[in-house]
Order: sequence, then structure tokens, then C-alpha cells
Amino acid sequence: MKKHLLNYAFCIVICALAVSIMASCTKQKEDIITRSDIQLESDVMTPEALWAMGRIGSYSVSPNGEKVAYQVSYYSVEQNRSNAVIYVRPVSCDSTATDEVMLGLGSDPVWLSDDKLAFASKGEVWTMDIKANGKGLKAKGRKQLTKTEGNVEGFLFSPDQKRIILIKQVPFHDIIQENPSDLPKATGRLVTDLMYRHWDHYVESIPHPFVLDLETGEEKDILEGQPFECPMEPFGGIEQLAWSTDSKQIAYTCRTKTGLAYSISTDSDIFLYNIESGEIQNLCKGDFDMKTLGDVNPTKTLANQTVNQAGKSGDLDLQVGYDQNPKFSPDGRYLAWTSMERDGYEADRLRLCIYDLKENTKTYVTESFDSNVDDYCWAPDSKTLYYIGVWHATENLYKTNLQGEVKQLTNDWADFGSLQMLNDKQLLMERHSYVAPADLYVVTPGDTIADTKLAQITEVNKEILDQLGKPSVEQYWVPTTDGKEMLTWVILPPHFDPSKKYPTLLFCEGGPQSPVSQFWSYRWNFFIMASQGYVIVAPNRRGLPGFGQEWLEEISGDWTGQCMQDYLSAIDFACDELPYVDRDRLGAVGASFGGFSVYYLAGHHEGRFKCFIAHDGAFNLEAMYTETEENWFSNWEYDDAPWNKDQTARAKKTYENSPHRFVDQWDTPILCIHGEKDYRINATQGMSAFNAARMRGIEAQLLIFPDENHWVLKPQNGVLWQRTYFNWLARWLK
Repeated sequence: MKKHLLNYAFCIVICALAVSIMASCTKQKEDIITRSDIQLESDVMTPEALWAMGRIGSYSVSPNGEKVAYQVSYYSVEQNRSNAVIYVRPVSCDSTATDEVMLGLGSDPVWLSDDKLAFASKGEVWTMDIKANGKGLKAKGRKQLTKTEGNVEGFLFSPDQKRIILIKQVPFHDIIQENPSDLPKATGRLVTDLMYRHWDHYVESIPHPFVLDLETGEEKDILEGQPFECPMEPFGGIEQLAWSTDSKQIAYTCRTKTGLAYSISTDSDIFLYNIESGEIQNLCKGDFDMKTLGDVNPTKTLANQTVNQAGKSGDLDLQVGYDQNPKFSPDGRYLAWTSMERDGYEADRLRLCIYDLKENTKTYVTESFDSNVDDYCWAPDSKTLYYIGVWHATENLYKTNLQGEVKQLTNDWADFGSLQMLNDKQLLMERHSYVAPADLYVVTPGDTIADTKLAQITEVNKEILDQLGKPSVEQYWVPTTDGKEMLTWVILPPHFDPSKKYPTLLFCEGGPQSPVSQFWSYRWNFFIMASQGYVIVAPNRRGLPGFGQEWLEEISGDWTGQCMQDYLSAIDFACDELPYVDRDRLGAVGASFGGFSVYYLAGHHEGRFKCFIAHDGAFNLEAMYTETEENWFSNWEYDDAPWNKDQTARAKKTYENSPHRFVDQWDTPILCIHGEKDYRINATQGMSAFNAARMRGIEAQLLIFPDENHWVLKPQNGVLWQRTYFNWLARWLK
């Protein structure tokens, strides 16, 4: 396979051309951040090199399967900002650099025909013609399709291209009351119910889907007058809606709850909206009146309450968990979506549900796959679905038929992140791993894993990767204290010398139910950690998907039990069995539940570790119970509110073993990191942990970000995060 990448000189020419085209249309010059000709001083990955990398986002295949348009986001540390640009290239492994064209600023590309592309830019929908000539591809005719003052957050064309769904925010003051009009500078917010904050913002508007008739200009809000989100916040996008093949209906995802009811429930449904009549049908619950199930106790887990007991009883299947991301089959007969069985359990198994629109029946076709369906697409025959799911710490490709016969098609040490059909026989998929950022691949499924073929068609970061020493990855099955085995990844530094001793990091995963699969992160990045001279031990401890539901569910109600023993088993195995691990230079690091794990291990590690790093971790579980916004999480994981006198044994154990109760046993330097816009785990948790450490006389640092949420998104903050992280490790482990 002949690989390619735009060289620097050609990229500058294309960038200039794209800027010229866009300026002529918009009457202003665009300052586009794109690939940089970065020359590294050595072959060691640095924070600056990591942030110089382009990040592939959404992509789309032309109807004839010959071209792909894909989005790449670039970041400027100096300017402390980013932008997304769109590239178009042939779907061919042997294309040359001149076969690719950059359109300029834009995101979410979608083909309307083989020669016309739609995309988003500055909150509007645009189109552009993409045609081939003797010198390659040429882009022209950029046209603005919508005029909403930059309010479009997502879009989806109907198959007949007569209508388009636009996602826009609408004012919402059911919970945060609108301030008096004569006090325009007042900053106070009068709150009357829960869910007044979500993820990183105060909820004073919510997303709604609007249907725009492109012929008449008429626009209609599907949820007009309803106080519900669609797509669902904080991460839902246009994938939560779908057009029927005849363009007459829209399937959409919605949780019809607000306030306290919203905060304790994960129950979302798939609705079918008729364009002509305006009729709405709930495909999950039909006409069943959920009020007949009675009220729920908002201070206890929903696991044993009526909503889950009656939600699936006999022939009744009310689908009371997360139901989302609908997709119509090509022949229009079926509608598929991902479905969780239980209300209140955000980490329940994601099954693939098929609704027969002719027979009005539901079936689940991935029941033999004891893990999650993370993305999927229909095959052209409307009888086969391809999907990706995690199993044994990798995210691979599978297929199923309508009878639920599942077959695995790839078995890479990698993660496939998304997929779509390329043609009748091939798929286009995004793929990444611990040692390779995301790129696009053509996948030709075979009858067996060995017959499936992969061909890489993009190399977005080739110039940077070619200059870097590459870490290596090993896999071990580690014995656990309860007689089982745990898959553990070990990542080794570039130029690894087995005769040397290396400082070693125990990586503690978040979630708590997120897989330690072959992810590529721009913060918790194993490539850069290994490049800085560390061995990383990354166990798939109790509570992670990909090892069956029983393994996954051992975490709930037992945050400080077997999963903590699993962490210690992994690091002890590394010290005992891997001669290059220096047991005198061990650190433990993690974020979210991983940060909680670090805080807990700080009081229970029995001298194993020389330093700790906790990012956005829970420190005081009693405080977190009422601080977090999505209360269903704490209810399911802890069982009870801390004030309940009839607590379950699991709840008592949870609160009694909260990390803040063991600060008297802390004796090791710790770095605490937190974002003040983190409303999932409030910044007071990180501040409290830091304050406690200093009051105990323990060496500690606090890196606090006033403008970041549960993640770190701004370029300069990201570099500061990396530098602080590695300076702290070097201080204690080198």
C-alpha cells in the first residue's frame, strides 16, 4: 500500500488557495490553523508535539463510494485556540498528495451527491461543489444554506433533500428563573429544582430539533413547547436523530423528564415523528402510562424499585434505561437503536435493539455478546448490521444478523472508534491505539478474522510520528486475589533496554466502568508517558466492560473492595515478574474514578508508591452525593443517600471507606488537579484533598483550572497540565 501525506510546501499552497476561496465568499480573511512543519529536537514525544497533532473527527463517504470528506481539528498553543478544517480525497490507498483538497474551515461534512458536500461552519450549514479535473479534485461554489445568526449546533438532511433538521438552543427557565427585566446586570440565579447545572454549564437553554423546509423556508420545532432536550445533554449530537428512507418520518431520542425526576433517571426513549401529521409515537413504551408504576424514592438506588421490576416483566418491555441513536434500515422496514435495560444505571450493557415497523415488534440481536455495542451501521441488505464493541480490552469489528447470530471480524490490538458503509462490501472506519492516533481505514470484512482486510487511507500526523521513537506494548493476564485473571497492558518506553530498571506508573482508570482498551488520549496519553521514560501498568480491574457483565458489575457498591485489590495485584505482579520495573520508583495516577482510586490508595498502599497524581477525583463521597448533578450515578453506585437510617450494607461500606476518612494514614507526596467548571465532581473535592495533605504536613501541589471542566480542553492549559504532571513525577521518581 502506497502511503501518502501532503508535504509542507503543497499544504501551504492549498491553505492559501482555501483562504482565498473563502475570503472571496465571506469578504473577510480567515486565519486557519492547520498542519505545521514541526521539527522536533529529539525523538521524544513532548506536550508541544502532542498538541501539534491533527485530530480526526467526523467523516463521510460520497454516494458512489469514491471520495471521503473528513474533518481534522488543529490546535495552536500560541494562540490558545483551535479550528476544524475539512479535507476531501479519493478512497484509495495509492492516491498521491495532489489528489487531496482542503476546503478550509468547517466540520461535520456530509455528501448530498457525488459532487456536492454540505458542512457546518460558524454555526451555519454550507454547501460546496467538489469536482475532479485532470489535475485532481477542485472545490468551488461555496454557498451558505442557513441563516440563523450562527445558532446551528447540528444538522441532518432528509434523503430527498427537501428538508433539514437543525439543532438549535431554545430558552429554558423552568428551573433557573428568568431575572427581572429591570435588573439587566444582575448575575444571581434563582434555582427552583435540580439539574440547574449540567457537566460544565448552568442550564438556561436546551437543544431542540427544528425541521426546515428548504423549498418554502418554513421551520418547525418538533418539541415546541416541551421542556425536554433533544439531543440529550451533555454529549448527545445529531446521531440521536434519523430520517426514514422515504423522508416522511423522524426517529429521535428524548428523555421526557426535568428537574429532580431527570437527575435520578437514565430513562430515555425513541420517538417516531410524522412530518405530515405531526403525530408522535413512543416506540419504547407505546401507550403505557408510567405514572401507574407509582413514585420512586429519589434517595435510593432504582435497582430494586418498581420502575425496574415492572419495566421488564413477562411480555412487558418498557425499555426503562438509555435508548438512543436510532438508524433506519436501507429498505425502511426496521429501526435499530442501542438500548440499556435498567433505569438509573448509566453503565448497563448497551444492546442492539431492532424494531420491526411492519410488525411492531422489538428484538435484541447482540445478546450473545456480553459487552457493549458502541457504534453500528446497517449493511445494504437490511439483514446485517456491523458494530464495534469492546472485548478483552480492544474495540473490534463484529456483525450480526436479525436472528442475533454474532460473528467477530477483526482482532487487532487497537480500537475502532466509528464506522460507516463505504460500498456494498466494504466499510470506512476510524482506528487508533496506544501508539497511533486516529486515522481512517478501509475495512473489507471476510468470512473469518483472518480473511478481513484493512487498508489505511489517511496519515494525518505522519510528519510528527516519523520523528518520534515508538513505545511498545505487552499484554499479561495477572492473577487476582480472588483466584481470577485480569488482563493488564504494559507499555514500554522507546528504545527499551530490558537490562535497565525503569520508574513505573500504575494507571487507574476512570468511569468507573470505562474500558482500558487501546485508546488514544491527548491528556492520559501512554505514548508520551512512555516517551518520558516510564513503564506504564494499565490493568483492566474489576468494573470494566469487555470481560462479561459479572466482572463489570462487581464495582457498584464496592468501590474500595476487589477493584483496589486488583490495582495492587497488577503493580505487585509487575514488580515481581518484570525485571525492568523498579519497585523503589513507583507512582499511581488517574482521573475521575481513577482520581478517587489514587486518593484511596494514598491511605492503603503500604509504602508501595513514592508519589500520587489525582485529576478530578472524588475525595469525600458523602459530600459528592449532593454535589454532583446526575444523581442517578451516586444512587446506583452507593445505594443510598448518606442520611438514610436504613442504609444497605453496601452503602455503609461505601461511606465508611471514603478516602477522606483515611487521611491520617497518608504519608506520600500528592499532586491534585481539578477544574472549577467540573460539575460532575466538584472542584471542592480536589481542594479538600490538597488542603488535607498540606495540613498533614505532606508534600503536595494543587493545579486548579478556573475555566476547565472534567476535562482540560484549552491548548495552553493542556500543555501546563502535561508539564506539571511530568515535573511532579520527575521530582519523586527520577
